[in-house]
Amino acid sequence: MNNFNINRRRFMQGASASLALSTFGARGMDLINPPSAYRVALIGTGWYGKSDLFRLIQVAPVEVVALCDVDKNMLEAAGKLVGQRQKSGKVPKLYTDYKKLLADNQLDIVLVGTPDHWHALNMIDAVKAGAHVYVQKPISVDVMEGEAMVAAARKYNKVVQVGTQRKSTPHLIDAKKNIVDAGLLGKVSHVEMCCYFHMRNNGNPPVQAVPDFLDYEMWTGPAPMRPYDGLPHIRWWRTFKEYGNGIMGDMCIHMFDTVRWMLKLGWPTKISSTGGIYVQKEGKSNIEDTQSAIFEYPELNCVWQHRTWGTPNNPDYPWSFTLYGEKGTLWASTMAYDFIPQGKGEKIHKDVVYEREKYPEDLTEERIELNAAPATRLHMLDFIAAIENKGRPVADIEQGHISTASCLLANISMQTGRPIVYDPIKREIVGDREANGLLARPYRKPYIHPDPKKV
Repeated sequence: MNNFNINRRRFMQGASASLALSTFGARGMDLINPPSAYRVALIGTGWYGKSDLFRLIQVAPVEVVALCDVDKNMLEAAGKLVGQRQKSGKVPKLYTDYKKLLADNQLDIVLVGTPDHWHALNMIDAVKAGAHVYVQKPISVDVMEGEAMVAAARKYNKVVQVGTQRKSTPHLIDAKKNIVDAGLLGKVSHVEMCCYFHMRNNGNPPVQAVPDFLDYEMWTGPAPMRPYDGLPHIRWWRTFKEYGNGIMGDMCIHMFDTVRWMLKLGWPTKISSTGGIYVQKEGKSNIEDTQSAIFEYPELNCVWQHRTWGTPNNPDYPWSFTLYGEKGTLWASTMAYDFIPQGKGEKIHKDVVYEREKYPEDLTEERIELNAAPATRLHMLDFIAAIENKGRPVADIEQGHISTASCLLANISMQTGRPIVYDPIKREIVGDREANGLLARPYRKPYIHPDPKKV
C-alpha cells in the first residue's frame, strides 16, 4: 500500500506527537494525497473491541473488511454498525473462526478485542499472517505468553500497540511534560496506585444450556472449561481467574504502566503482594476483592491497593496514581490531575479533554467512555505513525509486556506467599522453582501454549 504523506506541521511521531495534537484539541492529522485505505479486521466485537475500531475509523483512512466473534448475534450487530460508520458503507465479512479470517484476507491491521485468555494466540497468529496489531491490555494471562508475544512481534517485524492509552491521554501527557519532566516534583521516592471501583461481578446464576448463537467451546479456547452459566460478555468473564488476573491484571496495569512511563522505569527489582476474598464471599467470583502489592525500584516503591468494597481514600481519585516528590505531590487519574507543591507555590489542576463537538457521533455510541475516546484516537494515530515510519509506538508490546507481567508476578507472589524477583533475560524467577512453574498456565487441549523460543 502507498505510504501516508503526513503533514508534519500537525503530526510528529510518538508521545511528542500526542502532546502537539493535544494542544490543538486532539484534532487528528492532515493528509496530503490520502492513500488507499488500510485493510482492517477486528477479532472480538464486544463493547471495547468496537470502541477501539470506531476510534480508528475516525482518525485514519481504513476499510474494515472482516469481523470475527463466537457470538453470532453480537457479530451481526457489529457488522451493521461498522457498515454505518465506515466511509464505504460496506458491511465487513463475518467470521466465527479467527484463523479462517486471517487465512481468507490480506490484512494491514488487526485489532484484538477478545477476552484476556485469547490475546496471545490472536496477536501471534495475526503478526504471522502479516498484519500489524493493536491488542488490548493486559496483553496476556501469563508471563510466558507475554514473552512469546514480544518475540513474535520482533521476529515478524510488525508494529504492536497495546491499549494502554493513558500514554496518549492529553492531560496526562501535560502532567508528564509540565510537572514531572519539568522537575516540579523533585526526586520521587514513593508512588501509590489504587482502584476502589465496585467492579467485581459476583452473582450466582444457575448452570444452563448454551444458546445456539454462541460457540462456547471456541469462546473458552485455551482456558479451563467452566460450566456455562450465562453470557460471559463484558464483566462476567472478568470475575474468574480462568480467563484473567482479577483487578490487578485489569486495572493496576493501566496505572502502573502510566507511572513507569512518567518516571522512565523498567522492570521492578522485586515484587510482593498479599490479598484475598475478605468481604464479598457470597457469589461465584474467585478473583480477590482486596489486594496490595509493592513494585520495588532503587530508592522507590510503587504501591498498589484495590478494594471492590467500601469507600475510596480520596473520592476525587478512586482509580488513580499519586507521585510523592520532595518538592510536591501529583495526584492523577483518567479524569484530572492535581499538583500540590511543598510549602509555598502554585497548585496546578487540569481536567480531561472531551471532543464532543469534533466527534458528535460519540454522543450516540452505546457504552462509549467519552473521557477515554480522545486518548484512544491519539493512541491510534501513534499506532499509524509507527507503521508508516517503521518505528515503535508509544505503547509498544515490550512495554505492555513489562507492565502486564509485573502485575501477573504480583499475583504469583500473592499465591506463593513470597517476594518475586524476575530475570527478564533468562525469563525466570530467581531461585524459586515453585514460582517458576506458574509462569505459564496449562492450556486446554488441543491448544498449544506459545513458546517465546519457537514463535
